[in-house]
Amino acid sequence: MVLTAEQIVIGTNNLSQYVKKAELGIEVEDKEVTNYASAGWKERIGGLKDGSLDIDFIQDFSAAGLDAIMWAKLGTVTTFAVRATDAATSTSTSNPGYTGNLLVKEWSPLQGSVGDEATVGVSYPTSGAVTRTTS
Repeated sequence: MVLTAEQIVIGTNNLSQYVKKAELGIEVEDKEVTNYASAGWKERIGGLKDGSLDIDFIQDFSAAGLDAIMWAKLGTVTTFAVRATDAATSTSTSNPGYTGNLLVKEWSPLQGSVGDEATVGVSYPTSGAVTRTTS
């Protein structure tokens, strides 16, 4: 599969037109529970789950553009939804959707050097459960 039309929605805003790269990462804590019955081997179980949505945006300073949208969300917990493609109007087994809440903890409206494209790289931690849906 080649990603050509990934869908990124934050709050009620479909921001796909501004997104150059997006990565949703989910992890679980590694808890060691080794005991004397472990026969000299470490034993582990999963602990708390955590996630982050990392996005590289192409900046837009128009009145209703990306900067205005994200500036208004700064410091808030809002919903998100991501899918590998926007081709279907709903999720499916071949296009699962991932949804949850995230904290918009940062916004860097200006990044780059002379001659660079105007981009913004952010990393937003999830807040609460992330859900995977296929129907």
